[in-house]
Amino acid sequence: MITSYRGALRVAPALIIALLALCVPIGASANIPQTGTPAPNFSLELIANGHGNTSLDAYRGKAVYLNFFASWCGPCKAEVPSIAVLSKAYAKRGVVVIGVDELESVDAARGFVARYRLPYAVGLDDSGTLGASYGLIGLPLHVFIGADGKIVERRSGEMTPDQIRAGLDQIARR
Repeated sequence: MITSYRGALRVAPALIIALLALCVPIGASANIPQTGTPAPNFSLELIANGHGNTSLDAYRGKAVYLNFFASWCGPCKAEVPSIAVLSKAYAKRGVVVIGVDELESVDAARGFVARYRLPYAVGLDDSGTLGASYGLIGLPLHVFIGADGKIVERRSGEMTPDQIRAGLDQIARR
């Protein structure tokens, strides 16, 4: 037990450091792919608008926009209509859009696709492995990958249509 003000001052810094260590794992950001680094390859089973498995390697030489989402995610629901519209416009400029439903059932993922009439390929990351390789800690997650296979932008949280468009402009053919 600390019985004096001075004793409390000596213990406080150590206590603060210990609490921070619990909240922010050391080296956590080292596992998150950074802008300018190669995007992690993946194998993803498509559950809508495609068949079989796909991978980042399958789109070598093309720009890819990965949108990680879940059917229960409010911000994901808010932005997906814009993504659906933009996916059609940017397909003409060489951008492939892939939706990645994170940690849900096939039925929940297909229900989301049907409800929002998603025109792009959607896969299911039912193990969370793909999300983990991209440093997913919250939904939605947006990853814009250039035709060279490097991450141009990686952003967590809801994006406005203009912000998504700006990300797509960075990776699209002119």
